[in-house]
Amino acid sequence: MKLLIFGSTGSIGRQVVEQALEQGHTVTAFTRDPAKLDIKHAHLKVAQGDVMDLASVEKAVQGQDAVVCVLGSGGNRKGTIRSEGTRQIIRAMETAGIRRFICQTTLGAGDSWGNLNFFWKYIMFGTLLRDVFADHEKQESYVKQSRLDWTIVRPGAFVDGKRTGKYRHGFPGTDKTSKLKISRADVADFILKQLTDDSYLHKTPSVSY
Repeated sequence: MKLLIFGSTGSIGRQVVEQALEQGHTVTAFTRDPAKLDIKHAHLKVAQGDVMDLASVEKAVQGQDAVVCVLGSGGNRKGTIRSEGTRQIIRAMETAGIRRFICQTTLGAGDSWGNLNFFWKYIMFGTLLRDVFADHEKQESYVKQSRLDWTIVRPGAFVDGKRTGKYRHGFPGTDKTSKLKISRADVADFILKQLTDDSYLHKTPSVSY
C-alpha cells in the first residue's frame, strides 16, 4: 500500500516507518525536518512540510491509499500540533477522497508504565496537564466527526508482557496494580495491522465509537 505517515520522526512514528518498509509498503514520511529521518530505502519518500500548513498537507495526501497520524506535542507548540494538525489532515483527506485513517492518540506511550503513569501524573498535577490532555480530547473529537473510515489506536490498549501479538481495546482502567509493558514495536505493529484488520474499524456514521 501507499502510506502517508505524519509524525515520522517521533519515537513511535519512526518505528511505524521502519516496520512499514519492512512489510513492503511504499511510505511517504511527512516532516518539517527531513534531516531527522536518516532512513534510506528505495520505497521511502520524504515530504517536507508543516502539518499546520494545509497546502503542504494536501499535496502530500494526493495518491495515498491510507494515512497514519502519529503526531506528538510539537515541542513549544504543545498539543496544538496534535489536535489542530489532525484536523488539517482530515480536511485534506476528505478533499482528496482518501478514506482510511489511523490515528494514534493519548499520552503515555512509554515502555514501562504507559498510560497509567500519565493518569497518576494527571491526578497529581491536574491543573498543569489539563490543557495537554484536552488536546487529545479535541483530536479524538475531530476524528469521530469526520467522514473517514478510521481507527483510533491507544498505546494503553495493550496487554501486559512482551510482544505477544495480543491486544485489548480501551484504557487500562484505574487498576493500581496494572503495569503495562508497551513496546514501540508493538504499537507500530498494531497500527500497521489496521490496514487489513477491520476489527477496530469505524465507518462514520454507520458505526459509532
